[in-house]
Amino acid sequence: MTEANSEYDAARVIEVEGRELMRKRPSMYVGSTGVRGLHQLVYEVASRSVNEILAGGGGCVDVTLTRDGGIRIADDGPGIPFEAAGGARADDGLETLLTRPDTDTELRPDGRNTVRWSVYGIGPCAATVMSSRLTAEVRRGGVRRVQEYARGVALAAPAAAGPATDTGTTIAFWPDPDIFDTVECSFAVLARRVREVALLNRGLTLSLTDERPAGGTRSVRFRYPDGAGDFVALLDAETEWVLPEVIAFEWEDDGMAGIAEAALSWRRGGEERVRSFANSAPTPEGGTHEDGFRAGVATALTEYALRHGLLKPDDPGLGADRVGEGLTAVVSVRLDRPEYEGSTGGRLGGATVRDGVEQGVREHLGDWLDRHPERAAAIIGRITRDTAPDEG
Repeated sequence: MTEANSEYDAARVIEVEGRELMRKRPSMYVGSTGVRGLHQLVYEVASRSVNEILAGGGGCVDVTLTRDGGIRIADDGPGIPFEAAGGARADDGLETLLTRPDTDTELRPDGRNTVRWSVYGIGPCAATVMSSRLTAEVRRGGVRRVQEYARGVALAAPAAAGPATDTGTTIAFWPDPDIFDTVECSFAVLARRVREVALLNRGLTLSLTDERPAGGTRSVRFRYPDGAGDFVALLDAETEWVLPEVIAFEWEDDGMAGIAEAALSWRRGGEERVRSFANSAPTPEGGTHEDGFRAGVATALTEYALRHGLLKPDDPGLGADRVGEGLTAVVSVRLDRPEYEGSTGGRLGGATVRDGVEQGVREHLGDWLDRHPERAAAIIGRITRDTAPDEG
């Protein structure tokens, strides 16, 4: 390695202390040294591509599990420059994303439109540091530029590698077996999450390809024009519905500084199934968006039932426990500054989020009930029949 390259390495890679800490204690940054942490590397790189596409620069993100044990993630966006152009933010360059933790996602003006595949959100640098090898290719302005890293260290400056006939960014990496217990990704697990992200971001196209099987390549491709509505329809694909359709709506709320989307339907029976997300990251422990959703549904149904004589004033209200029976729903919020409770980030906080979701659901579901009186009566009739208190 030349002296110039050595100087380049010293100036451009993550500080040695930070890089070594990430390699020494990887679970602090990706949650695990098992397959869960391995998948986290995929999510951290893929989220950058997805956000690039959603910003309007392209249309598709492709994830490929290669035959030699690598993971390749490619998009057809405009291609992020290795260095920020004049006047741009210092952290807009791809090289910075590859070498520094992405710690300020939630502080950006467009934070509500930033997709997070998990609560970690450290960015592509996790793959740079925790892979034995990583290559980055940018196709932009008619030129293809490439750069290679080994365990977090840039082997050379970005270099032109010929002309480019299209635009986009491709990052390929090979997880380091010295860090991870396994370097074999699960196609099934990744496919579920890829589909989930596509469902939560209407119009986004995502694909997952596995080149490893001896019997031949397998591939799936997802694109959902109706977002959360498609999500609920898939969850209930093999059940008997009370309704012939999914109720879905989206609204913006300045109070919670974000956008909320909800979709719901009722089955003939069974337990409540509510899936919730914040900036596309799952919130398995629920939170204020789930609380607000349930309260809004119960209030809208109770108010409608009382107004139309489906409940008497002295009847018990349609509380969240009653309306939840047979309910399938997806609640997704996209917030400028999401707040989480607890160390795992599995539960969303924020009183303004609860209020905003409750009010939005109450208004939108109430409007839907008014426009569909026969279906409203069917929903309320099922709830009152199936959850009526025992007598005696």
